[in-house]
Amino acid sequence: MDAIGRKRWAIPEGYIPSQSISQERALLSHETACILNANDKDANVSLTVFFANREPVVYTVKVPARRTLHLRFNDLKDPEPVPLDTDYSSVFESDVPIVVQHTRLDSRRAEISLLSTIAYAQD
Repeated sequence: MDAIGRKRWAIPEGYIPSQSISQERALLSHETACILNANDKDANVSLTVFFANREPVVYTVKVPARRTLHLRFNDLKDPEPVPLDTDYSSVFESDVPIVVQHTRLDSRRAEISLLSTIAYAQD
């Protein structure tokens, strides 16, 4: 398959509510970056999370060749967890083209809200 995607993606809007209607993983409020690597080579991805009032934090993930990774920002721990109830933005930089989709589940109320959009891409 020919490579698809871009090497740089941005999600300018991020926020993980600290409240949820349930502590079950499926209903826990979260932000997710769905990363598609349709290439024949593993993708080494650097994820930089930016904040309004402090320095950015950098995370690294690997997406194997011809695979997808649904990366919950809530699960990022190293070098530190992404803070809850805090506005942030994120930039993904990969050594091979990838596709990034952003999804948020906000379950602070019984009327659960789900948002999903393709991130902004640039080479």
